[in-house]
Amino acid sequence: MKEKLSSDGLVVKEMSVGENDKLLTLLTREHGIIRAFSSGSKKISSKKFSASSLLSYANFSFVKTGDTYKIFEASPIDSFFDVGSDITLLSIAQYFCELAFTISPIESYAEDYLRLFLNSLHYLTRTNKNPLLVKAVTELRLAALSGYMPSLVACDSCAVYEDDIMYFDVRSGKLYCCECKPLGVNCIPIDRTVLSAMRHIVFSKFEKIYSFDMPNDKIEYLSTLTENYITVQTEHHYKTLDFLKQIM
Repeated sequence: MKEKLSSDGLVVKEMSVGENDKLLTLLTREHGIIRAFSSGSKKISSKKFSASSLLSYANFSFVKTGDTYKIFEASPIDSFFDVGSDITLLSIAQYFCELAFTISPIESYAEDYLRLFLNSLHYLTRTNKNPLLVKAVTELRLAALSGYMPSLVACDSCAVYEDDIMYFDVRSGKLYCCECKPLGVNCIPIDRTVLSAMRHIVFSKFEKIYSFDMPNDKIEYLSTLTENYITVQTEHHYKTLDFLKQIM
């Protein structure tokens, strides 16, 4: 039995199928991550051409037969093709795509996930925001959104709110003060600036999560911490992150 569906979605992965077709992985608002065939979309003359490339955001209409999705119409809304002119920005954008199809819900509502990645791509490609700060915001907010929220309110043992140096355990997601840091646990030291940024990312309203800045050395430290955290929590090896580290 055929079912007609429609949803806005971001192309987070593309694979060629034959001479003219593609298999697209989409992060959609209503249906989360789905994989759909797009026939003829490699032809420049196709109406689906501009909407069927990596980092395209479009409204897609599908026919679903069993577990198979086929795109019969695609109307472009926006695209982030211009990221390709900068190898660092392109690498971060590709990393976002891998995060999206690895962590986002499959065939279920994913409004918050789509919103996060669209906004992150906007800040990455169309503002002067430090790309590593955008990366860190995306990683930590995505972790919180997908069930890996770290415990950042206070020291997990004595409930002290803040100290000059606190310690964060990327495996448990717990925060400790100097006095309570557990022996034998490889905790990462974080100062007040980095801790404040982490709390802002996790606890702020969505529209505020990008509205802060910090010195570049602190951004680099935060970026390393957040990538370690989401990698450990999801137990996934991100190949695009490996490439990003090489070019950085």
